[in-house]
Amino acid sequence: MATGVAAALLAALGWTLASGLWRRLPTSLGPVQLNLLKNLLALALQLPLLLLALPAVAPVPLALLLVSGVMGIAAGDSFYFAALRRLGTRRTLTVEAGGPAVTSAAGVLLLAEVPAAQQWAGTALVSMALVLVALQRPPQLPAAAMIARAPSAASQRLGLLLALLALLCGSAGALLARAALRLQPISPLQASSLRLLGACLVLLPLLPALLGPVLSRPQPRPVGRRWPLVLAATLLGTTAGIGLQQLALLRLPAGLAVALLATAPLMAVLLAPLEGDQPGPGGWLAAGLGLVGVVLLVR
Repeated sequence: MATGVAAALLAALGWTLASGLWRRLPTSLGPVQLNLLKNLLALALQLPLLLLALPAVAPVPLALLLVSGVMGIAAGDSFYFAALRRLGTRRTLTVEAGGPAVTSAAGVLLLAEVPAAQQWAGTALVSMALVLVALQRPPQLPAAAMIARAPSAASQRLGLLLALLALLCGSAGALLARAALRLQPISPLQASSLRLLGACLVLLPLLPALLGPVLSRPQPRPVGRRWPLVLAATLLGTTAGIGLQQLALLRLPAGLAVALLATAPLMAVLLAPLEGDQPGPGGWLAAGLGLVGVVLLVR
């Protein structure tokens, strides 16, 4: 169990750091295109593992992992990227802290993994943290930046909706992956490679849209500063993050694993000043409630 807990916490840290890198990435790519880019890059890095995994996995776990990749990575991460640009790292990740509630409830119905009483209490605290963050005002920007970037109320509401969709897709992906790993213990990195394959197969029709702006731009922007960010964010959030997530789902019940993965917002609060987003009292209270909730969930 200790290995699963450590894997989930490290995955949460990797996702938090990767989120900050993706938000700083100077690119004109849309959320879905950006998702395809990082998935193709991660899949290329893990290609040897994929070639070893395909013949070794039984048909049912293979199908579950592929569909898990479609739900959690292709759909969930696309919604996540879109929400990230509207809400910021801390708010987007904290909205996704509602994942333990959704995953635990679905785990009872689908996997017969029933949380204890204190874990339900932890779920309630995490939900309260979600409401507090959703009610916070957007961060104050300098006057010049506000003219160019001022987020409208409609944009904030859309960002919240996108973050909730990311939460639901991420929980569905985690449950499917957990079901597959219960049927057949698969290497976490091989499982993550199969999930990435499923995501890429769905997103591949968008490859022309990904390459089009690059090939048609007469004077492309310098890529020297962008590709190190892309590579670092992919290694942290996709290669390492998803691999560690699979290890957590292999060793822990789905609700418990997702609860620990939801500590990413607590880490994001500490990193928020680096983005010029100073958490107010509500943000710190939400982080505190989330922390207590997670502690109750894992006891």
